[in-house]
Amino acid sequence: MIYNFNGAQVHYRFIKGCTDKVLVFLHGWGRQGADFNSFIDVFDEYSILLIDFPPFGKSRFNPQNFSIFSYANIVMGLCEHLSISSADFVGHSFGGRICLIVSALKPSLVHKCIYVDSAGMKPRRNVGYHAKVLKFKLMRKLGKQVEGGSADYRALSPEMKTLFKNIVNTHLEDFAKEVVCPSLIVWGQQDKETPLYMARRLSRLIDDSKLVVLKNAGHFSFLDCPLQFATQAIEFLKEN
Repeated sequence: MIYNFNGAQVHYRFIKGCTDKVLVFLHGWGRQGADFNSFIDVFDEYSILLIDFPPFGKSRFNPQNFSIFSYANIVMGLCEHLSISSADFVGHSFGGRICLIVSALKPSLVHKCIYVDSAGMKPRRNVGYHAKVLKFKLMRKLGKQVEGGSADYRALSPEMKTLFKNIVNTHLEDFAKEVVCPSLIVWGQQDKETPLYMARRLSRLIDDSKLVVLKNAGHFSFLDCPLQFATQAIEFLKEN
């Protein structure tokens, strides 16, 4: 199905379950809703909403008109379009960013939330990082044609670079403080992209939260340890 939002064509799947309960899965940057396909049968009592955030999966958009808050508005708008007034949420990495914003801005929509290796916390920067930034700025002042960032970043279009910088430079600690719903924080102990210190900070900021660390997992902890993830998620969602 396609949901039209601000010129974007947002692809989604809404799979009806055997009860009125709804579980919304939000994927990471560069991924797609299909990342969670293996969990559809695990949560068969729920109606499952899977979204492809544009431009990923089957969704398309013009990044010039987008910011990180556009993605949160997609989620809130699509839920309203589908007459979903309250749901449980699972957000991985970038999807966790969106969960934080939606939970803070529209708490009535988010019944419970599971953050999986979530992005959104301001990263620690070591001396080496600051040295690279200084070198980059000096080279620019000297008129050298240099471009910072990873190879993946340099391959982006100018519009996507602007959007990407907006996303990674929007730190969400203040939003986390506003989250009032019960929250489960699931993290891979070996996560290098969003290190474990971010999980601990997120847990401190969200009052009603529980942190679970999966020892043999990395940034995709829900895929690295699917049975452990599902067990923790089911137990959390069933708690009163």
